[in-house]
Amino acid sequence: MLKSITTLLVSLLIATPLMAQEVNIYSSRQPQLINPTLAAFTKQTGIKTNVVFLKSGMLERLKAEGRRSPADLVLTTDIANLTAVADAGLTQSVASNVLNANVPAIYREADGNWFGLTMRARIAYTSKDRVAKGELTSFEDLADPKWAGRICIRSGLHNYNIALLSAMIAHHGETDAEAWLSGVKANLARKPQGNDRAQIKAVWAGECDVAIGNTYYMGKMLADPEQVAWAESVNLIFPTIGNNGAHINVSGMAMTASAPNKVEALMLMEFLTSTKAQEIYAELNYEYPLLADVPVSELVKSWGEFTADDTPLTDIAQFRGDALKMVNTVNFDE
Repeated sequence: MLKSITTLLVSLLIATPLMAQEVNIYSSRQPQLINPTLAAFTKQTGIKTNVVFLKSGMLERLKAEGRRSPADLVLTTDIANLTAVADAGLTQSVASNVLNANVPAIYREADGNWFGLTMRARIAYTSKDRVAKGELTSFEDLADPKWAGRICIRSGLHNYNIALLSAMIAHHGETDAEAWLSGVKANLARKPQGNDRAQIKAVWAGECDVAIGNTYYMGKMLADPEQVAWAESVNLIFPTIGNNGAHINVSGMAMTASAPNKVEALMLMEFLTSTKAQEIYAELNYEYPLLADVPVSELVKSWGEFTADDTPLTDIAQFRGDALKMVNTVNFDE
């Protein structure tokens, strides 16, 4: 009798379809940037991905939902956003030999609370007509009085610039970093305003000679007929910082503390660092893959080679609070 019951149960288990596997994602990245990669994951594994796109407010939403949050993963940009979610206790440590092998240590949190996915450099876009090649080689150069009235930049309080200033503090200490920030402010052509592309447009319009922006904006401008002229008016320069390479930031991911689908979430995390996914990122996002040996797109390759700052991003992120205070201390945006 017992044997027949066991046989019946096994038969039922085999005949009964497994519950649908899925991963729930909160993403601040634009749908067109991640949907192709997620589609490739579903095609390979059969696991469904459900994405809530949040242009802002991700941290607040996760805090409000707490342990009831349905989110398994967060996908976002900038070390500031990744560390903010982790520091709030909203992530969990992930142990994965695959992730540790695919993501360089300087681009992930030591305990596995977040991992980088793609890399971008913060660079200088310089006028082809008014800035000679070799005239600007480091971020430190931007405080030189020769650039007075020639620099455009977005708000100093934006995450991209806070990360840059945090890197300056990491390399030079607070006193020298503040002196540098004051020097850059003195050289601004106008009050900080707009986004990164607006700074490059200002160079094209002759309002300034140097714009600070992320690398991928060149790709975005070349894809927009209205903005092609802006892109073609500038050279891309990869300034060093602290004589230690170009300043780097990342897009990244983290598993939430509440993740109800941990197994599937880990499978997606590992897939996103695989050769297949990194190749998709490289072609569509104008970014640099973190997985070694995955080539950049031909367009990104045309921007030239550079050496990246090898300072761990966690060592830079620890100065975020100091950087925010510093921007206000020197009234950078005023």
